Amino acid sequence: MLSGISRRGVVLCKSCCRQYSVVGLDPVSEMRSVPASIVLPSYHRNGIPPPRLPTVDIKSKDEISRLREAGHITGGILDKVMDMVQVGITTDELDRYAHDQIVAQSAYPAPLNYRGYPKSICTSVNNVLCHGIPNSRQLQDGDIISIDVSIFYKGVFGDCCSTKVVGQGDSTVHELTKVTKDSTLAAIETCKPGVRLCAVGNTISDYAERAGFSICKEFIGHGIGSYFHGLPEVYHYSNSHGPSLRPGMVFTIEPILMEGRDRMSILADGWTAVSADSKRAAQFEHTILITDNEPEILSPHR
Repeated sequence: MLSGISRRGVVLCKSCCRQYSVVGLDPVSEMRSVPASIVLPSYHRNGIPPPRLPTVDIKSKDEISRLREAGHITGGILDKVMDMVQVGITTDELDRYAHDQIVAQSAYPAPLNYRGYPKSICTSVNNVLCHGIPNSRQLQDGDIISIDVSIFYKGVFGDCCSTKVVGQGDSTVHELTKVTKDSTLAAIETCKPGVRLCAVGNTISDYAERAGFSICKEFIGHGIGSYFHGLPEVYHYSNSHGPSLRPGMVFTIEPILMEGRDRMSILADGWTAVSADSKRAAQFEHTILITDNEPEILSPHR
């Protein structure tokens, strides 16, 4: 599919003679502030989240109602940010737009100062798997960008992610994006009471293997509620782990599919995860609720 790095920072695609840039670190602007009226999460000052709950919790009706509201807001903002994606815009501009949209909803941008993260969303371009920090780099024709939006609202968190090809792109990157989304939605469909959680990873693995893509194993889905990250841990690759699903469980499914090998490293900023072979990746995410029947997507977005 790819011939490797042909010259510094550029990779050529054999099948279509298009190229994309390998992304590294670029200048990052100052951390944005939030209005005094916004209800803040516990980590907003020191960056340290509270300890994780030791078990999977079942959400109350009130918690579900607030999670549904937070999820719908998050998904709506993600769609707006994705609509802003175009050749020439910087990821810092996308972050500023998302930040303004979030605080306009009286919500807090959940990544902001979470364990010291300096921005309000994550923007992961080309070879960046996840946790890309918005910066001064302009998006280029043929880039692929994953944008992760999460908020803290009415005491609970919303979390979702989508991927888009910038400009034309090549056939491989369009297929990577499609398979990532399709595998996520197929995995969600398996999430019914009594089904083992491992069905999620087994389903995604089937899709990825048939398409010739690999799955990033280092980053997983997670429980979510009044906490940002908790149990259960949701593996996106073939496995036999995890509890049987019960109504009232809420968690994210957020696989990262990779064009090349499932090897990665973290850049010097301590956040940006990149593929070891500089090949591209895509991510798609929803927060879901286990009900008595079909799973409910709490974070609807395109």
